[in-house]
Amino acid sequence: MGRSVTVHLAAAGGGAGSFTPILMIALLFGVMYFMMIRPQQKRRKEAEAMQSNLGPGDEVVTIGGLYGTVTGIEDDTVLIEVAPGVQTRYARPAIARVVTRAELPSEPVTEDADTTAKD
Repeated sequence: MGRSVTVHLAAAGGGAGSFTPILMIALLFGVMYFMMIRPQQKRRKEAEAMQSNLGPGDEVVTIGGLYGTVTGIEDDTVLIEVAPGVQTRYARPAIARVVTRAELPSEPVTEDADTTAKD
């Protein structure tokens, strides 16, 4: 009346199967890095470069959606003219994008009086 219970053991080659989940987790972290973390770091570097290259005359948009023209730059702040005679101060990171860059003045053409030959 006694029942015997038989236990089947895994084959001797079962140790290689435990490496697969670790490999899958490492692969998942690699994919997450290249799909999420790396592009975010690239966008942050581009935003920092854009904010550090701001100059007077640039038309910008703030993160709040306010359009204006940069009139001055101090250490970590930017003065923006939002209407004629109305200037507001924003932190550099508050600038979302540059709409148009100010055109740099070209070198003025000057004639040197000494180089012209007179008879």
